[in-house]
Amino acid sequence: MPRTPSRRGVLRGLTVTGAAVIGFDPAARSWAVTASGSATDLAGLPRLDGTLVTDDASLTAAADDYGHIVHHRPVAVLRPGSVRDVVAMVRFCNEQRLPVAPRGQGHAPFGQAQVEDGLVIETAPLADIGPVGPGSTTVTVGAGARWSAVAKATLAHGLTPPVFTDYLELSVGGTLSVGGLGGQVHRHGAQVDNVTELRVVTGAGELVRCSPSRRSDLFHAVLAGLGQCGIIVEATLRLVRAPETVRHYRLSYDDLDTFLDDQRILVQEGRFDHVEGQVSADAGGAFRVHTLEAVAYGPPAGPAPDDAALLRGLRHHPSTVHSGDRPYYDFLDRLAPLVAADKEAGVWTYAHPWLNLMLPGSSAATVSARILNALTPADLGPGVVLFYPLLRDRLTTPLLRTSDEDVSYLFDVLSATPPDDTATVDRLLTANRSAYEAAAAVGGTQYPVGSIPFTRADWRTHFGAAWPRLKSAKRTYDPRGILVPGQGIF
Repeated sequence: MPRTPSRRGVLRGLTVTGAAVIGFDPAARSWAVTASGSATDLAGLPRLDGTLVTDDASLTAAADDYGHIVHHRPVAVLRPGSVRDVVAMVRFCNEQRLPVAPRGQGHAPFGQAQVEDGLVIETAPLADIGPVGPGSTTVTVGAGARWSAVAKATLAHGLTPPVFTDYLELSVGGTLSVGGLGGQVHRHGAQVDNVTELRVVTGAGELVRCSPSRRSDLFHAVLAGLGQCGIIVEATLRLVRAPETVRHYRLSYDDLDTFLDDQRILVQEGRFDHVEGQVSADAGGAFRVHTLEAVAYGPPAGPAPDDAALLRGLRHHPSTVHSGDRPYYDFLDRLAPLVAADKEAGVWTYAHPWLNLMLPGSSAATVSARILNALTPADLGPGVVLFYPLLRDRLTTPLLRTSDEDVSYLFDVLSATPPDDTATVDRLLTANRSAYEAAAAVGGTQYPVGSIPFTRADWRTHFGAAWPRLKSAKRTYDPRGILVPGQGIF
């Protein structure tokens, strides 16, 4: 596949109010321009195909994210014109001991991809999608490619990646750095479990191709590794046959235990291709309305859905079954109208103090019930509560942590509140921490895409048996510790 993005024709170098940046001043820890005087002691910049910017608007944007809670301002932003630019600037930052963080779509909610006084690398320009044909089993894409674009490119040949997050406008590199969960996980594992090869820029500025059989230590340290050992610049993804249409069922439950148990039955039996669930408030404001979402893929990926067989034995309210057929891509992109409405209403710019937990199946109802009983519609705001099961034997990536039980549940309280209401944000962050501690006490952990205050000791506990390998890989591939400090792991 081409190694440079379609936007390679951007101007080279950098100008700030008419003055060209000529290097980095190690003593002042700042970029120097021609107007600054002598350049004798400056560290010269490498030649770039893209641009390095230090204007106020770019730095301010890089100091924010979807959470609108944490703000760490970098000293520069790289908009790479090639993978070479990423290599060159990471190598430069390693020499100057400047922290670095890659940024995809900026969808992190708690400053994870921000870096104080360092370099943010925007991966969006690295968005190439390699060739695909009807017989392809994989596709190679740039880290900045959005999953929506990958889906469209592969569906043109009747193929699809097997697992998608609910929101398609996330970058491939971004979701592979955390895990990439969705309703298809019980069949195919997470997105990280469906990667056959990566190209990675290490913290030392080395461009490395890795896979399960080649530099496997780096491969397994990068997938769900939260950016600690390398920056993904390219990924090769597994493809499967795509359905033309799907049948989408929505089943209502009053009882939490029954709702969770029916979900467990469905994923263990494999009746559906996609299983998720939501919990919403009733008329009195109590979170007691449980909706199971199940999707069956039609031909050519699966048989024509049989309602009676698919719903056999389930304990939902028969009178409240809603189902319908829709094109596969429309199903994948089902959040698009809601996102557009949120942006129109200004909700997209709300603070998002998210809670994302992995709960052991045996304790999921008990732990979640306490959290839901304390939750109010005002706390959730225009957010949503997601709740669905994952099968441990499908999750094979070492750094994607779940409980030790055969079935875990992803439990997400995705709150949204006006960003200027800092008292509510702080209260919800405190509640998130308490909820995490309750989950950890029964063998659960977090899915690290949320807003839970975490210490380095918490991270060691989180990674458990995988911690020594991650720590070793960090020493090997990022020996000066410049990569992604916003996670607070090392």
